[in-house]
Amino acid sequence: MDAFLYQASIYLAAAVIAVPLAARLGLGSVLGYLAAGIVIGPVLGLVGAETEDLQHFAEFGVVMMLFLIGLELDPRALWAMRHKLIGLGGLQVLLSTLALMAAALIAGETWQVSLAIGLALSLSSTAIVLQTLSEKGLMQTGGGRASFSVLLTQDIAVIPILAFLPLLAMSAVPHFGTDGSIAREVAEHGAHETLSLVAGMPGWAVTLTTLGMIGVIILAGVYLTQPLFRFIHASNLREMYTALALLIVVGISFLMTLVGLSPALGAFLAGVLLANSEFRHELESDLNPFKGLLLGLFFITVGAGINYRLLLAEPGDLLGLALLVILAKGLILFFVGRAFGLRRRDHWLFTLSLAQAGEFGFVLLAFSRQQNVIPPALAEKLLLIIALSMLITPLLFIIYDLLSHFSKDARVEHEPDEIDEQGPVIIAGIGRFGQIVNRLVRASGFKTVLLDNDMRAVQLMRRFGVKSFLGDPTRPELLKAAGIAKAHVLVVALDDPENTVKMVAYVRRAYPDLHIIARAYDRNHVFELYKAGADDIVREMFDSSLRAGRYVLEKIGLSEYEAAQAEQTFYAHDRLTVRELASYWVPGTPASENQAYIDKARALEKDLETAFQELAEKKDKKSA
Repeated sequence: MDAFLYQASIYLAAAVIAVPLAARLGLGSVLGYLAAGIVIGPVLGLVGAETEDLQHFAEFGVVMMLFLIGLELDPRALWAMRHKLIGLGGLQVLLSTLALMAAALIAGETWQVSLAIGLALSLSSTAIVLQTLSEKGLMQTGGGRASFSVLLTQDIAVIPILAFLPLLAMSAVPHFGTDGSIAREVAEHGAHETLSLVAGMPGWAVTLTTLGMIGVIILAGVYLTQPLFRFIHASNLREMYTALALLIVVGISFLMTLVGLSPALGAFLAGVLLANSEFRHELESDLNPFKGLLLGLFFITVGAGINYRLLLAEPGDLLGLALLVILAKGLILFFVGRAFGLRRRDHWLFTLSLAQAGEFGFVLLAFSRQQNVIPPALAEKLLLIIALSMLITPLLFIIYDLLSHFSKDARVEHEPDEIDEQGPVIIAGIGRFGQIVNRLVRASGFKTVLLDNDMRAVQLMRRFGVKSFLGDPTRPELLKAAGIAKAHVLVVALDDPENTVKMVAYVRRAYPDLHIIARAYDRNHVFELYKAGADDIVREMFDSSLRAGRYVLEKIGLSEYEAAQAEQTFYAHDRLTVRELASYWVPGTPASENQAYIDKARALEKDLETAFQELAEKKDKKSA
């Protein structure tokens, strides 16, 4: 008990000190956890043999993370990702495996060992990359989604890789023993007994059992979770929600291991099935603290488990090999990303975030060593190469931040949503202006389609239950997907005056019968929008200023009716004069520098005075 408390205190103290320090330095929590592990392991020697066992426990954080990711994915969204999963992810795994295998063959390894090395090093770190993308708010960018697609493909690819590796096994692997003699390591089957439903079964039975277990998980996720949650809810015990959430993840992971499948894949599948559940947010809030702590523990154990003796004996060679792995994978990712249309910041994010080797490499190397595919001495070096590449990953994100800072395109690009709804009213821009228009139209019983390129605005609307779509409303293909050909009204409520004019001009040319209502920044902007073809134009602050003026008139002696009449007279006159002044305005120049414009405005102002005099005379006659 004393030893356990001592070790727990060491790990927690290291995390509490190193992680906030790394975060304040802008290095991210992952590098802080890894640095903490290095300090308490190889540097100070405060932890020892229990690190490897603890790492197996900490890997459960990866399982929880994939479950929570699955909760965020609607099955339809997953189906929509199929092209990226097969194309983008599959191409990366295939090309990386071939390139790293070729490098191992050049180094003199057999083709079996070279293939195993290529497979192990081709996989990136799901834990580090997703954690860092989430911390930096990059998950919803085009590069973040592409990176997630590749990571998901890699996690799924672990299953066939584990099934394939035993085919590469050699009967015995010669190596040097501790006394310097040549020995042969033979797999000790049965040395570690594990529960398995498929052990000793023929191939067809293994396949049927595996498919059956996946079917059980799917049926349980669809039909049993809701009754279970309602049963727990009836108990009014908050901690039972947490217990049930843990039971779902642990139980599914156990069922997957019974048939030899990845617990992470099972957890992800369960998360996808529960993505539309009414209890999704409850599960997220219950499991997030466990996921964070276990992932942190996993990173600490990676740092603490480094074989520093081997590292000190060959530091240059091992670091050089780790950099070569990063360079090789980075070049492949660069060309794959380019082929799939990634550009600018998204392209750099995709290239740099996935260039390292990952935690599944540890699993594959351990399994390869157990199956006599890779010699023990080589496996030790490869483990160090993977760990070093993971340690370098936060530095790659720093490079990405620097490239983004100096990039001409300073705006974070997001991958547009797939629009699956259409309506008679399309609202482009859902800031404060567009939100009010949307609320009024929807409250009146009409359907709207909301478009905006600001991820935060879209997420805010979704948080309040208002469905909206992410994408650039000025793009013709996005407008077509939103059903502009059948729409009756387009409301252009964008913040950017230049894009507003361009959008109005395009829509007027392409859809001459569509009624366009546009938001204008100022009077000059109104003139541009009239020339572009807008039907109705609403100036920012104009209507609210009119209302404020009406309140003033009511408080200084006019009745509500008289103040409303004055407001309507001013509005009607201003609308007419704007159209007349538009012909006097010279595009690109301030109205204050155009004398003809000023003279005409003064003349129209006198007309306004005349109109109000006539209004006053009508009032006097009515009073008499």
